[in-house]
Amino acid sequence: MTAALPARAHNTRGARHRPAGRLAASLAASLLLAASLLLPAAPVFAAKKFCGELSASLGPFDYRKAEFANTLAMVDQAHFTEEVAQGVRGNTSTIGADISYALHVFPNHIPALEAIDTTSWRQKAVQLTGAKYPTECYFDRAIRFAPDDGSVRAAYANFYHRRGRGDEAFAMLVQAVALAPDNNAIQYNMGLAYLRRKDYPNALLHARRAYELGAGAGDLRDKLKAAGVWSDPPQ
Repeated sequence: MTAALPARAHNTRGARHRPAGRLAASLAASLLLAASLLLPAAPVFAAKKFCGELSASLGPFDYRKAEFANTLAMVDQAHFTEEVAQGVRGNTSTIGADISYALHVFPNHIPALEAIDTTSWRQKAVQLTGAKYPTECYFDRAIRFAPDDGSVRAAYANFYHRRGRGDEAFAMLVQAVALAPDNNAIQYNMGLAYLRRKDYPNALLHARRAYELGAGAGDLRDKLKAAGVWSDPPQ
């Protein structure tokens, strides 16, 4: 679900495109409809008893807050090196122990969440060696710690998607868009999710919004063109 998003925005303005206000209203309406058709995407490991209290010897701190930048740099230098992030090897202990430590200090550390997801998926492991909890618990903990962080829910949607849990992935992504409507990567992935469901009108809405927000070319536009629902503005 994750897409590479070059910084340069693509110009999607044209005679057949919706004005920004109408587009935003249409997106909001589509999200409300989707949410009304889905049960809340509650994490499987929702009980604090199972996934633990949000406490740590250091922190927990919000990954988004600039005032914790020095602490984040210290934690990453010791426990979330490039090799740890890539799932090659641990730095102070096992890969699982190092990522787990980073996520106890910064529960909504998005790269660490993505790394523990990817590594456990590659290893076909429910819980990485050295990690305190099963992988899915770290998403539960992140949501409990930062319920307003749309990027956490987008990462959780990816966790569901790659494990074939499509309905749960879609429900979580709906929540992510509602929390972070101006995040181009999340809008892009919402477009892909609707496209997989062959809901072309909503796929187009979210694709247009993603490109307005600066998403790179990607393959979403090409897929929508192939489906006959995308048209470029006149030159």
